[in-house]
Amino acid sequence: MSLEALPSVDRVLQCDGCRKLIDEYGRLLTTDAIRTTLETVRAAIRDGGEPPEIAALLQAVQARLETWLAPTLLPVINATGVIIHTNLGRAPLSDAARRAVQEAACGYSTLEFDLDRGKRGKREMHAEDLLIRLTGAEAAFIVNNNAAAVLLALTALAKRREVVIARSQLIEIGGGFRIPAVMKQSGAKLVEVGTTNRTHLSDIRDALNDRTALLLQVHHSNFKLVGFTQEPTLKDMAVLAHEHGIPMLNDLGSGTFLDTSRYGLAHEPTVSECLEAGADVVCFSGDKLLGGPQAGILLGKKELIDRMRKHPLARAIRPDKMCLAALSATLQHYLRGEALEKIPVWRMIAAAPSALEARARMWADRFNGEVRRGTSTVGGGSLPEESLPTYLLALEPQHANAFLSRLRQLNPPIIARIEQGRVLFDPRTILPEQEQAFQSGLDRMLTRAS
Repeated sequence: MSLEALPSVDRVLQCDGCRKLIDEYGRLLTTDAIRTTLETVRAAIRDGGEPPEIAALLQAVQARLETWLAPTLLPVINATGVIIHTNLGRAPLSDAARRAVQEAACGYSTLEFDLDRGKRGKREMHAEDLLIRLTGAEAAFIVNNNAAAVLLALTALAKRREVVIARSQLIEIGGGFRIPAVMKQSGAKLVEVGTTNRTHLSDIRDALNDRTALLLQVHHSNFKLVGFTQEPTLKDMAVLAHEHGIPMLNDLGSGTFLDTSRYGLAHEPTVSECLEAGADVVCFSGDKLLGGPQAGILLGKKELIDRMRKHPLARAIRPDKMCLAALSATLQHYLRGEALEKIPVWRMIAAAPSALEARARMWADRFNGEVRRGTSTVGGGSLPEESLPTYLLALEPQHANAFLSRLRQLNPPIIARIEQGRVLFDPRTILPEQEQAFQSGLDRMLTRAS
């Protein structure tokens, strides 16, 4: 059949059924969808297809518009047992942090306005005083993530000068973030010392000269050095740095304010411990073990923090009002001594095995599954190879991968994992407010499969 049977774009726009689409999606976008749909139909006709009726054509246009405007950043139910899941948005915010974000976002705010003076203020004031009070640091500065914090520190404190680091700490973390590449971008010169597995304090001492600007210690993040290994302690490096009048920079990665060893995990150095060990600047993430929004936090000596604060790069990587609102609310949980109850990441870490078992058994009774012992992980580059005991709901569908795929098509999607042909659901990472949605979604899945 001839392509002439197809209506023009203008004719489709003028038909009665198109008015609703224009009202909902706007004329410009609707016109674009009609044009694209007609191109697809023309190609189908050339391959021997029939031209559609106008009603069918409009249905195809509406489907295209819905696809174009469908949100891609969706809430999901994390049943994987990975607490700080980088691919799923890392740390979920506390109720107070979510309220703070909403209040900051829905109207005007005092982001950079001093109410007492009635003049322009500084956005740094909103969370920095809380950080100083919490850690005892002389000063604090906040940027948009920890990679930016490292870049700013190296650029402001060591550009065109040397930074000494152990070879075992030249790490790459998720997304291709490499310490050597960041140093190159900052203009600092990398001086790597020691070997892959062993670095001695004497190696660092031998590398010092008049061009040395910083000593740098970097958290291993997502791997462990085991076996025949040696690295200087932060305290020993700080003493050496100060003997030579050189600042000590500690990239802590996923910084924590609480002692992880109290909850069955290896001890992760806390931010305060690193400052007490002599680090002049400590930087870490806001959305990992801190349990807040994505942010990079710099703490330490006022003179060094002020140099970073005044650097032109600081403006390019500053946080927005919603980040500062969420971070302030999160920090207040620590100051009030309520982090374990209020911050989801720490509530999950501290969850009692008996409570996890009770939830898993309730699910097993409802969904005709079995309860298995298993492990949860912290994730997010924190505490590599460390795990927490948990109880899992195990289902054994006929085709586990297809079942997992269908779980991801639910609203909200359920993200689970497979082991030995079984689909596993970990109650540790399913938020209490998502419990009903989780059970309803699994009900629909199993009803459909039966």
